[in-house]
Amino acid sequence: MAQQPLITVRDVSHYYGTGALRKQILFGITTDFDPGEIVILTGPSGSGKTTLLTLAGALRSVHEGSLTVLGHELNGASPVTLGNIRRSIGFIFQAHNLLDALTARQNVQMSLLLHGEETKESADARAVEMLSAVGLSQRVDYFPSEMSGGQKQRVAIARALIARPKIVLADEPTAALDKKSGREVVEILRTLAKEQGTAILLVTHDNRILDIADRILTLEDGRISSFTKGLTANAGKMLDSLSQLNQRGTLVRHVHDISADKFVKLLEDSTQEMEQLLTTLEIAEKQVSQTMLDQVLVAATEKIVEMLGAERGAIFIVDDKDRKLRSKVATHEGGAPLEIVISLDDGVAGHVARTGKGLIVADAQNDPHFNPEVDKASGFFTRNILCLPILNRAGGVFAVAQLLNKKGDKPFGPEDEQQFETFARPIGLILETCSRMRTVTQTAAGSLPAPSPEPGTGSS
Repeated sequence: MAQQPLITVRDVSHYYGTGALRKQILFGITTDFDPGEIVILTGPSGSGKTTLLTLAGALRSVHEGSLTVLGHELNGASPVTLGNIRRSIGFIFQAHNLLDALTARQNVQMSLLLHGEETKESADARAVEMLSAVGLSQRVDYFPSEMSGGQKQRVAIARALIARPKIVLADEPTAALDKKSGREVVEILRTLAKEQGTAILLVTHDNRILDIADRILTLEDGRISSFTKGLTANAGKMLDSLSQLNQRGTLVRHVHDISADKFVKLLEDSTQEMEQLLTTLEIAEKQVSQTMLDQVLVAATEKIVEMLGAERGAIFIVDDKDRKLRSKVATHEGGAPLEIVISLDDGVAGHVARTGKGLIVADAQNDPHFNPEVDKASGFFTRNILCLPILNRAGGVFAVAQLLNKKGDKPFGPEDEQQFETFARPIGLILETCSRMRTVTQTAAGSLPAPSPEPGTGSS
């Protein structure tokens, strides 16, 4: 049985101010946060990220919609209920909010003692253990005034995590930390999520830690924006930065004129840009998985078969290198999709792939382009065919769609071809994305494919 979300958000809107100054900051937000899931909230300043975070933490009143946390509805909840929920959540904010009169050990202990479930001795031992986990084993008895900003932030993180909460809400937890310390902190969060089933909702602008996310939620003007849009914006900024670096010519023209220290710094800056770009691509592979894209493609094909009244349908990928057409989707009654490989040099589908022109075949068995071998192998009898090319963004024949046996007494006609053309471009984009995502996956796994032309771009 699937686990229930720890946080459920349904059509939540929020406002600041009153009267003429009232301003809406969130617009109908709907999403879930599951046990063991790390969700990163991104988006420009003022987009509503922190507002959503504090609503989920029962730190603000829900104005409109439903927000359920740990099984409790927050809209209209009593102060007692809201207080109990807050005690079940670990909070990490930019401002560390430590008590200056207490040592690091005492600040962390306090989080446990407030729950009333620990003796002072056990709370003390756990506080020392957690402070050591965030790299402060030598600072357990220091006061906040004796620690740096990064050290104080680590104490705040230890305080939030020590009670092993089911939910952690973090607002820029690595903002005051260097790369190494920030990585150590997010690895602690990752361990907590996976081992304790903790849901972690994290607001950040730190591109160095995006790789820990199971999911990235982008807010823009108070609304959930598509992942692709946010990803494109992040990648665009990185590529623009790299482009400016190249335009300045620092890597080529000035490398001989700078000191060794500056050269090392230049390489570090360049490496960081590259790491962020690769992280973005890896997140894309994680978010838009090959399985999901394949499911979209299968569902779309089945719907097209239904809408055009065909008995069966198939989409073949053009493999110019091996002169083959390989089925990506082949619908039939029951079971998994058929795997079909046919020659690019014959058959109706091969003719369409080579010429780039669609074919309507009213009598398949007597058509010179028809290859009966597939019928023999599958046990299916083809009466009529609608076969059309699918183009990639470069205009090459990337794939071929083939619909078999129009239901009823009439074969496929020009109206069916026109209707399919309305689906051709989005289907082509899905197919091309599938291909690119597979390349990203292979690259991330260290299996770089040998250079070869894209399907459909070779000679035909």
